[in-house]
Amino acid sequence: MTEAEVIAKAQEGDVGCFEALYVQHKRRVFSLCLRMSKNHAEAEDYTQESFLQLYRKIASFRFESAFSTWLHRLAVNVVLMHFRQKGLLETSLEQTLEPQHEGEPRREFGANDIFLTGSIDRLTLENAIAGLPPGYRMVFVLHDVEGYEHNEIAEMLGCSIGNSKSQLHKARMKLRTFLSSLAINRLADRRLNLMNVTVT
Repeated sequence: MTEAEVIAKAQEGDVGCFEALYVQHKRRVFSLCLRMSKNHAEAEDYTQESFLQLYRKIASFRFESAFSTWLHRLAVNVVLMHFRQKGLLETSLEQTLEPQHEGEPRREFGANDIFLTGSIDRLTLENAIAGLPPGYRMVFVLHDVEGYEHNEIAEMLGCSIGNSKSQLHKARMKLRTFLSSLAINRLADRRLNLMNVTVT
């Protein structure tokens, strides 16, 4: 069966087809939840809750977008709901692009960051992303990792497109700062090691 046929049967209540969708999509949903929450146990809970939501809402899927995109939106909403309950997004998603002082131009963000698209150790980058404030991390993961457009992110997060771009820009700046300082520290360590070798 094609995925569309599996989905259609799952919508009719076929438990086996629903299980097939779970097996096919659980890893990516868990990965998304883990990147956003940076907590393995919470990510497992969010994944389970996402599929519970899927079971309840699969009949409302209309095949107007890719099923994986629709499912990821469900998962993002699950994580967002928990973040809002904890009060983690209130500050970081309320920032505006309007000028802070009279005469300043309106800020516009969202271009690709060449520094971050270079070759960076995956584990280092994952740790850096985990260290971002929740709002920044959410937008960075959705845009730069999952590939969502700003209009989709704005719809998912309930913010403006400008806010989405602003959060992404700030997330990238924080990552740049972290990765730059890490690179400087590694260079300094290498020099010290070389000096020690020369001295001995």
